[in-house]
Amino acid sequence: MPPNSIIQAAIDLTAGAAGGTACVLTGQPFDTAKVKMQTFPNMYRGLIDCALKTYKQVGFRGFYIGTSPALLANIAENSVLFMSYGFCQKIVRNIAGLDKHATLSDVQNAAAGSVASIFAAMVLCPTELVKCRLQAMHELKVSGKLAQGHNTVWSVVKDVVQRDGPFGFYQGLTSTICREMPGYFLFFGGYELSRSFFASGGKSKDELGPIALMISGGFGGIALWLAVYPVDCVKSRIQVLSITGKQAGFMGTCSSIVKNEGILMLYSGLKPTLIRAVPANGALFLAYEYSRKILMQQMDSC
Repeated sequence: MPPNSIIQAAIDLTAGAAGGTACVLTGQPFDTAKVKMQTFPNMYRGLIDCALKTYKQVGFRGFYIGTSPALLANIAENSVLFMSYGFCQKIVRNIAGLDKHATLSDVQNAAAGSVASIFAAMVLCPTELVKCRLQAMHELKVSGKLAQGHNTVWSVVKDVVQRDGPFGFYQGLTSTICREMPGYFLFFGGYELSRSFFASGGKSKDELGPIALMISGGFGGIALWLAVYPVDCVKSRIQVLSITGKQAGFMGTCSSIVKNEGILMLYSGLKPTLIRAVPANGALFLAYEYSRKILMQQMDSC
C-alpha cells in the first residue's frame, strides 16, 4: 500500500474515532432509553415514563449505564467505518472509471458507505452486545429472566465467554449486518444529499459551516433509523435475551415479536432514537469533518 494511502487511512480512522466519541457523549441517555424500550416494551408507557423510572431506579447515572462499552463500540465502529469508507470510495471510483480526484455523486457515496458498514459491523457487534446487556440488566432482573445481574463490563464479558465462548460476542451479527448495509446507504446518502443542498449556492461542500454539517448529519441519522429500526429492535432482543439462553435467530425472533406482541412492538423506542439522531449524528459528522480537515492540513504542511 502506498505511503499516502496509509496516512490517509490513519487520518480517516482517527477522525472516525473523534466522531464516534462525540456521538456517544451526546446521545447516550437516549440510546439507553431505546434499548430498554426495545427489549422490555411492556414495562414502559413511553419515553417520559422510561426516563422517570430509570431515574427513580438508579438516579442520573442510570442514563449512562453502558457508556464505556458504548464508547468502545462507537470508536471502533466509526474508526473502521470511515477508514473503510475512504477505501470503498476509491473502489467506486475505479468501477465507475473516474479519476482518483473526481467527486463522487451522492448515490456513489451512499454505495461506498453501505459496503464499508460490513467491516464496521464486525467490530461493532461484540461491544454492542455488552452495552445492550448492561443497559437492560435491571429489566432482566425485574422480569425474572435473570436471577443475578452482571453490573460491570468485565462481569458481562466473563459471562459471555463462560456461556458461549468467544463466538458468543457475535450473537446478533446477522441482524447487525442487515441493519448496517441499508442503513448506512441512507446514512451517507442522506448526509451527502443534505450537504449538496446547503452547497447549492455555488460554495463547495468543504466550505460548509458547523450548523450545515450538524443538520446534514442529523438528516442522515433520521434517514437511517426510519428505514432500519425494526431490524435494530430484533437485534437488541437477540443480544439482550441471549443471556438467558439460545435465541431463535433473526427471522424467528422477528416473527415471534410480530405474532405475540404485534408489529408495532418493532418500533418500540423509536421516539428517543429519532430525538437522539439529530444531536448525536450532527456531533459525529462535525467532529469527523473538522478532525479530518485539521489532520489533512497538518499532513500537507509536512
